[in-house]
Amino acid sequence: MALRILSAAAGAIIVALTLRSAIRTLVLPRAVPVVLTRIAAVIVRYLFLWRAKASRTFADKDRALAALGPTIVLGLAVVWIILILAGYSLIYWSIEMGTASSAVRQSGSSLFTLGYAAPNNRISTLLSFSQAGIGMGIVALLIAYLPILYSTFSERERAVATIAVRAGSPPRGVEMLARFYVIGHWDELRTTFQEWEELFAGLEESHTTFAVLPLFRSPDPNRSWITAAGAVLDAASLRSSVVEGERDAAAEICIRAGFTSLRRIASVFGIPYDPDPDPRDPISITREEFDDACDELEEAGVALKSDRDQAWRDFAGWRVNYDVVLIALAGLLVAPWAPWSSDRAMPILPPAIRTKRSVRRMTEWAERPAKNPGPVHPPD
Repeated sequence: MALRILSAAAGAIIVALTLRSAIRTLVLPRAVPVVLTRIAAVIVRYLFLWRAKASRTFADKDRALAALGPTIVLGLAVVWIILILAGYSLIYWSIEMGTASSAVRQSGSSLFTLGYAAPNNRISTLLSFSQAGIGMGIVALLIAYLPILYSTFSERERAVATIAVRAGSPPRGVEMLARFYVIGHWDELRTTFQEWEELFAGLEESHTTFAVLPLFRSPDPNRSWITAAGAVLDAASLRSSVVEGERDAAAEICIRAGFTSLRRIASVFGIPYDPDPDPRDPISITREEFDDACDELEEAGVALKSDRDQAWRDFAGWRVNYDVVLIALAGLLVAPWAPWSSDRAMPILPPAIRTKRSVRRMTEWAERPAKNPGPVHPPD
């Protein structure tokens, strides 16, 4: 009797935790930690990273990682089904006390609504109905989940493609400013910042609610939503710090929307950052890189502020708000090479359950002094 009670309790706990994981992952409209979901995602991600290590070029690495996001989604479905099957098998065995194979047979017949294993009593019949309902419910949730996921992905990629046109490939904030000025559409720069303010708000909601969505890679190996976001934020920071003229409220609001969004996404993956950084804190951009960007803008004809030192301090004060999270996310996502974002040296941080050791290592990296050792993913 004690063994039967223990088996039924273990099965009920497995089923309850699995349902909790599925509901929080697919239904709950907020970012909440789900241990089971994270474990499955971490295992799949490490397998893909292990496979990508053998790649000789970044194009090969991108090809190896392209199916990472979809595989995590489908892998979660498989894990949930297996756990529901195992949990109900324990419950059936505790009720009927038959062989383990007969309990698994009964559970599989009920879960997949095959109907070849009839229940032996009323309790088993009720359990069979409930298991069939859970199985169909998970499938229904996935059917409803995938169109929303890919619709959001498509919307994001349209914006990324637009930035590739406006800021080059790989995208650069300084090129975006210079290009708008040269073609005579400087006034439309404000519209771009306003569009990305709304996009950042959408990214914050969708990429935290659907935590697997940031791992979905762009169809073009040379594009990524995180490097596009970095180019827009750098363009807005340069516009607000070095360009002569009146303040552009759209640029400054875009920066705030951007770093708020990236911080929320970084929190989902356990990336540490200072929520209230000092404007004088070091950033990953060097003064020499900043001066080169200013020289490029001057060559394009953009009027710049005369006090270059104050402009540098202003730029660093804007950049410090998103510097750590931008570079950390670029490394986490193995983003393609792009100046001032994925070209910064950093460790690859897994979206895993944080341990004391991992928190310490990540915090040490986040508090590192400014440096630029060279590109992580040089162009092929």
